[in-house]
Amino acid sequence: MTHRFDPSTLREYDIRGIVGKTLAAEDAHAIGRSFGTLIRRAGGTRVAVGRDGRASSPQMEAALVDGLRQSGINVVRVGLGPTPMLYYAEAVLEVDGGIQVTGSHNPADYNGFKMVFQHRAFFGEDIQKIGAMSAEGDWDDGETGTVEDADIIDDYVGRLMAGYAGGDYRIGWDCGNGASGPVIEKLVKLLPGEHHLLFTEVDGEFPNHHPDPTDEANLADLKRLVAEKNLDFGLAFDGDGDRIGAIDGEGRVIWGDQLLSILAVPVLREVPGATIIADVKASQMLYDRIAELGGEPLMWKTGHSLIKTKMKETGAPLAGEMSGHIFFAHDYYGFDDAQYAAVQLIRAVHMIGKSMTQIRSEMPDMINTPEMRFQVDESRKFAIVDEVLDRLEADGSDVNRTDGARVNTDDGWWLLRASNTQDVLVARAESKSADGLDRLVAQIDDQLAKSGVERGPQAAH
Repeated sequence: MTHRFDPSTLREYDIRGIVGKTLAAEDAHAIGRSFGTLIRRAGGTRVAVGRDGRASSPQMEAALVDGLRQSGINVVRVGLGPTPMLYYAEAVLEVDGGIQVTGSHNPADYNGFKMVFQHRAFFGEDIQKIGAMSAEGDWDDGETGTVEDADIIDDYVGRLMAGYAGGDYRIGWDCGNGASGPVIEKLVKLLPGEHHLLFTEVDGEFPNHHPDPTDEANLADLKRLVAEKNLDFGLAFDGDGDRIGAIDGEGRVIWGDQLLSILAVPVLREVPGATIIADVKASQMLYDRIAELGGEPLMWKTGHSLIKTKMKETGAPLAGEMSGHIFFAHDYYGFDDAQYAAVQLIRAVHMIGKSMTQIRSEMPDMINTPEMRFQVDESRKFAIVDEVLDRLEADGSDVNRTDGARVNTDDGWWLLRASNTQDVLVARAESKSADGLDRLVAQIDDQLAKSGVERGPQAAH
């Protein structure tokens, strides 16, 4: 038996595709066979499996479990829940790996698989190996594994609240009909304060709005709720609960790097001088703030698996990305968890002793472009960035090569990088003035023109 995947589904951080077009139950079965074989060869025997609320997830889960069992793996099903609940299961149950069936924040017709292998991120070459093993039928057969169900949602919610010491706030919560809903319903019963919930019913069609809190258009319902009820702030979650969004009492968005600057306060009080990691898309304001609080700011590559790996390497207690992935290793397990981030954010606001609106108002006013994403030829995307870097360094520009080209000028900074997951270049710029921002964007366009490309229409995520 062999199996070939649609090549577009084997991505940098997960396996993901359109159900019925590029992804089918046969793919799920092959993932189970290959991942199960890798676990067995590493001396493991048990894998936890969870799923999100998409219509295709039960079918994908069944095929995945069947593939794992055929490879001799015993499966622990943790059922419907956010991806971080599966990560939690993998951390605390006696298992050797975990797989979440999830289409993350993609539209309803997508699905996919996020994997953890013996408590480490499973990405990049690991995912290519799944494809290669399946194509060759390089699978171990064992005695068919067992399957059991573990009801861990209450344990998980209890863990989110462990050691909680926060204030009495009035908060809006928007679950976007994603997999976080049932967890948030349980969580707010344990939190002090007053809580108003939106769209907690899990519905894989996402009937109210698309669950991606990094797109401000998706926060309209939450903004309305916070305004109508005069709440202190609002929190939102993506489809599988590993990314958080937030607004203050005036409905202003608190972006990923701004959230990290708030969350850094309690962490740096408890772990003075600690390294805190953010991705290359984060504001200079964040790096300055971490230093001001006595921490060591570290700029790293975008991508949740890359950040998790760097955290382990550096012993960083906290990390985050502009996309709303926030990672906690201080008193937690080192993975990205939007539900835990929500609890820690409430705690941080309480510890700072100011309202969320005041905290947001005191942040330096920077003007940013949105993340500009535009399609380029896959074979050229990394080459273009290299050409830009070579020209900038020849000019003596102040360049950081961590992940693409991040260029500092008197006006602020701009970034050009190649997406790891699509045939897309990503650009972003930040300045203290509108004129400065225009000059930065002009520099991006100038460098692109010298490599024979222009910022075309926006590419979809």
